[in-house]
Amino acid sequence: MRKVIILGSTGSIGTQALDVVRRNPDRFEVVGLAAAQNQELLVGQIREFMPPVVAVSDETAAAELRASLERIKGLKNIDIVSGPQAAEEIARDLEADVVLNAMVGAVGLAPTLSALQSGKTLALANKESLIVGGELVTDLVKGEPERLVPVDSEHAALAQCLRGERREDLRRVVITASGGPFRGWTREELAKASVKEALAHPTWKMGPKITIDSATLMNKGLEVIEAHFLFNLDYAEISVVIHPESIVHGIAEFRDGSMMAHLSVPDMRLPIQLALDYPNRMPSGIQPLDLAAVGKLTFEALDRDAFPSLDLCYRAGRAGSTYPAVLNAANEVAVMAFLEGKIPMTGITEIIERTLDEHDPVSVVSIVTLERADAWARRRAAEIIDAR
Repeated sequence: MRKVIILGSTGSIGTQALDVVRRNPDRFEVVGLAAAQNQELLVGQIREFMPPVVAVSDETAAAELRASLERIKGLKNIDIVSGPQAAEEIARDLEADVVLNAMVGAVGLAPTLSALQSGKTLALANKESLIVGGELVTDLVKGEPERLVPVDSEHAALAQCLRGERREDLRRVVITASGGPFRGWTREELAKASVKEALAHPTWKMGPKITIDSATLMNKGLEVIEAHFLFNLDYAEISVVIHPESIVHGIAEFRDGSMMAHLSVPDMRLPIQLALDYPNRMPSGIQPLDLAAVGKLTFEALDRDAFPSLDLCYRAGRAGSTYPAVLNAANEVAVMAFLEGKIPMTGITEIIERTLDEHDPVSVVSIVTLERADAWARRRAAEIIDAR
């Protein structure tokens, strides 16, 4: 029985992770949940899984949650940890085998570091942990790489393709992208895209922030930086290709020219359950892939003129230091501005590029360094948006 903490339990990854637990009650026990909002869903999760400790970042929401639990028989003794560091606290202090970090944004970095510093295995769905603090995260698992298990479908796929292979035989990895809702659109057309259109992803059901990242293809650039840290790859060894069927999730190419690809139906519960019980595989209850029904698999080059976010990520990743943290922070601010109707979708990458251009980088020596760069980038990106 593995004891599991789920950070971001009310989000898309968190709810699917709990579905994996629900299907495998003999293998997993939930000992902690953390959520920022959606109290009604969180109360339902507490009633079903009975975690002894729950973390809520907002003090007011925590007080309301305590009041709600007081009225429900059997839930009065649930310990509610509250405050901005609540998720970080339970990731560090609770006894558990694995922490699934499914939080959204740079706020997930501190809980990632806490989980790893406490010796736990980390199932990482919060890609910003590696974008912002890749050096700090990887330093904590040197000699123990198995304690950092990727949950993103692309990186989980690559990890499986590379399992048992010799590093010196690897030539490159290929990350696949569905192309999002705007595949084939020109930059001029993208400037007129609505929020509703951007949120209509053709394959995956996700939260609004990552759905917009998928629409701009920023998510693929962030995944390039993530792959750099996860697999210790040079940026020249990481490629991206459009694959609209979303059946092939990652490809490894070896020096003899052969390729190994990971294929599955596009269902996040597959990489989630592998990460929770890594390296074991379990029956999933998910309909297996029917290749004959799929019929064909297609691949296309990415239009870098229409979607410049990928090149911005390569630029920030190669530059290193605090550039990736600034890239991520500016993107989070710009995505929110687009969702609020303040800028067109093409304005997202314009804001990021200007913020990167103005940044004075410093070496990453601690989380404080990253927090300062993050705060500067958010402030500067907001100023650029307000001045438009």
